[in-house]
Amino acid sequence: MRGPDIHQDTLFSTVSPADRVPKDHPLRPIRQLVDTALLALDEDFDALYAEAGRDSIPPEKLLRAQLLMVFYTIRSERQLMEQLDYNLLFRWFVGFSIEDPVWHHSLPAMESE
Repeated sequence: MRGPDIHQDTLFSTVSPADRVPKDHPLRPIRQLVDTALLALDEDFDALYAEAGRDSIPPEKLLRAQLLMVFYTIRSERQLMEQLDYNLLFRWFVGFSIEDPVWHHSLPAMESE
């Protein structure tokens, strides 16, 4: 029996990107290593940022995103932002929830394009 082709947007989701990443995916241990290294740099990051002004993009997320560019040979920040917008694996690795908006590729922190 053929199942119905139902198109319905959900109002709420209880699934996190981490739930969708296989337990044996190679990025899981890398993410743990990266998180440990970034935690050790936390005080250094705090010292680099001003006390006043608008919140920046967290440097931890920027660095994780840059690692994805290297690991998956993503050629530009524009392509990276596109992937981050819909790729649950990438969203999980960087630290985005499903609802978090993705940065614009032309933000000054991502100017190497």
